Amino acid sequence: MLKTLSVALIGLGMSTLAMAAPTVAGEHYRVLDEPVPTRVEDGQIAVTEAFWYGCPHCYKLEKPLNAWVSELPDDVTFQRMPATMGGAWNRHAMAFYAAKQLGIQEEIHEDFFDAIHQQGEQLTDPEDIATFFSDYGVSRQDALDALNSFGVKSEVNQAHARMRAMQLMGVPALIVDGRYVITPSSAGSLENMPQIAGELIDQVREERDDAS
Repeated sequence: MLKTLSVALIGLGMSTLAMAAPTVAGEHYRVLDEPVPTRVEDGQIAVTEAFWYGCPHCYKLEKPLNAWVSELPDDVTFQRMPATMGGAWNRHAMAFYAAKQLGIQEEIHEDFFDAIHQQGEQLTDPEDIATFFSDYGVSRQDALDALNSFGVKSEVNQAHARMRAMQLMGVPALIVDGRYVITPSSAGSLENMPQIAGELIDQVREERDDAS
């Protein structure tokens, strides 16, 4: 009994030490050679989530990420950026920006994920997306107009350019201050990604304080 308890305590101590260890560039996150301009107000620290609605790992990350985002301090701005790799990826990105244009993006976000991963819907056809949106107080025609609008197409193109600048080869990913890229493999798990992002937020604050 005593031996078992000792082993458990040693294991717990090692786990605590591992969590307390500082993040290391090139190991826990990647530093971009060229920072990507952030779209936040002066003084804010940007955290960008690159995701795809069809990605099961992105879906699994939603719950721990949303819990973390709900407790972010006032100097941090969280943003979502749909990944664009052609086909269904781009159609889901169009749905994201169309919902944003229609003012229902926050309302439909979780349900859109659920429809794909729980109900088995594809939601890649504009007609199907318009029908889905119609449950949130917008007409099917307004939804179709938004999906086909120049503004939405422009947003998708800009997201694609930002994704290339961030050198993203997959999702999910968290990008802190347009410079630091965290992936599940670099973080060690999906659940560790917000924790490492939090440490990088502290690092950015220190860098800015030292520079001021």
